[in-house]
Amino acid sequence: MKSFKISVPASSANIGPGFDSMGLAVNLYLTLEVTESEEWEFYSHSSPSNRTNYKEHFIYKIAKQTAERHHKQLTPCKVVETSDIPLARGLGSSASAIIAGIELANQVCDLSLTSEAKLRYGTEIEGHPDNIAPALYGGLVISIVTENEIDWIQMSALDVDVILYIPNVELKTEEARDVLPNSYSRNDATSASGISNIVVASLLSGNYKLAGKMMERDIFHEPYRANLIPNFSKIRNESKKYGVYGTVISGAGPTMLSFAPKGSGQSVAEKMQALLNDYQVKLLEMDVQGLTVK
Repeated sequence: MKSFKISVPASSANIGPGFDSMGLAVNLYLTLEVTESEEWEFYSHSSPSNRTNYKEHFIYKIAKQTAERHHKQLTPCKVVETSDIPLARGLGSSASAIIAGIELANQVCDLSLTSEAKLRYGTEIEGHPDNIAPALYGGLVISIVTENEIDWIQMSALDVDVILYIPNVELKTEEARDVLPNSYSRNDATSASGISNIVVASLLSGNYKLAGKMMERDIFHEPYRANLIPNFSKIRNESKKYGVYGTVISGAGPTMLSFAPKGSGQSVAEKMQALLNDYQVKLLEMDVQGLTVK
């Protein structure tokens, strides 16, 4: 078996009103370095002292599940995992791990999976494709499951700077989902859908000022989650003073994300970092490749 390297980007879902259907890949990565071995070895963060029980490792479980659905067995490998993606911060860490596990099985078992199959498998495991699709394809991806099909469209270029505000606290997705209503009124659903439509149309047309304005008018989830997000109002209000187009919760939170005019992101990030001592404020780029194997 050849040695290979799997790389999967982080992703920020929702982008405000694109609830459970929109996600943006960013240049933080989960990486697996895989080599042939006589027995399974799984190491985290490149440290020999961090050898883990491979049978309990989430990525191994996904790989095993993927192999078994094709009636294959995984041959032993040494896997060294490294990751820039913080856990439970709203940056799609589970989706990246799922795509990595599917690709590990694809390579080790020579499954020759299509991108469509990887998307389908990942969505079945994750529940929806908002993080899975950008982790797989890169870019800003809008996706939806309808009648057992997954339809998606990708934007591979946005003329904006992307700023992330990552706090030193976790927020489990389950907790963030528990605060959401079970249903919405017709008026709210109509307004929320229209807001989302305008965000997509304005991003496609390059009207980032309008996109930012409407990103902040979500009805689906942000009003209910705002109280769970540290410094929600502070980050949104202060970043606006420095010229950002709009600021939203990244996924289920607690990370937040701003779109800023191209070239202004570094200055905004530095100013916001001075206000948020217990945060990592990062100027990032949109990843346009998604999953890669070398």
